[in-house]
Amino acid sequence: MTMSPMDARPPGHVAIVGSINVDFVCRVAHFPHPGETMHVRDTTTGPGGKGANQAIAVARLGMPVELAGQMGDDPLAQVARDALSDAGVGTRFVRVQQGGGTGRAFITVNDAGENQILVHGGANMALHPDDVPGLARVLDGARVLMVQMEIPADIVVRICDQARAHDIIIIVDPAPVPPDGIPDALFTLTTVMTPNETETQAMTGVLPTDAGSARAAADILHGRGVECAIIKMGARGVFHSTRDGASGFVPPFAVTAIDSVAAGDCFGAGLARMLAAGAPMDRAVRYAAACGALATTRPGAADAAPSADEVEALLARG
Repeated sequence: MTMSPMDARPPGHVAIVGSINVDFVCRVAHFPHPGETMHVRDTTTGPGGKGANQAIAVARLGMPVELAGQMGDDPLAQVARDALSDAGVGTRFVRVQQGGGTGRAFITVNDAGENQILVHGGANMALHPDDVPGLARVLDGARVLMVQMEIPADIVVRICDQARAHDIIIIVDPAPVPPDGIPDALFTLTTVMTPNETETQAMTGVLPTDAGSARAAADILHGRGVECAIIKMGARGVFHSTRDGASGFVPPFAVTAIDSVAAGDCFGAGLARMLAAGAPMDRAVRYAAACGALATTRPGAADAAPSADEVEALLARG
């Protein structure tokens, strides 16, 4: 990955444009079958949304972060705003949709730590192209931009186009992949794309199960314009490659996973933190993988984000 024009600049904040939700999480022994009624072991309510999760995770790692997005003017908005403020996330560019509802996610986690998630976008999906100039103010002074697909795709493309014009590293988490696919323009605007197995298969037709199949999928993404592809394979590790042929593989960390919710968001936060500091890609990916692994060891979404000290301790253990 070529970043030489930026490496001479001092680290700036991480800018995030994305979703802000409140999560309703229930824990069960197994996922219900169609038509099955079952008891829930316990429930929790807390901050969520990929944008907010990433922002809180970046802040936990000690990096300045500013979030841009939209919430409603309902009681749930205060839950989200308090969580962001308590974590130290800048929210100057978070809009309020008058009469709108804050996004909600309904998450089921089983005993294996797997999850199923239903999302109602609410105010997140009500963003309009006219809102882009206000959202884009979050880019001022940023070194890295993080985006996801829980806001309208055309908004994501417009924000990335502005970031590209200002030589800002663009990290795209293509989750969830829209029904009509990722816009072609986004592949060419992206600096780093970080799909998991499901998203990789949706975009490339290749299900990555090892370094070889991940490389095949990454080559397809490079062909579509992505400069650096990072294929997250959960317990199988992480493969990364660039269009110029450089590649690497990070084996999984030995942790006891209980909940995979927001592991990808914590991975992205670690990657952003390291790239904002000018770290080389192989080091950044390993740090990110440690962040994602630690997030699986505790319940919750944003609440599962590790601290910088915890990440360094895991890296030291190898």
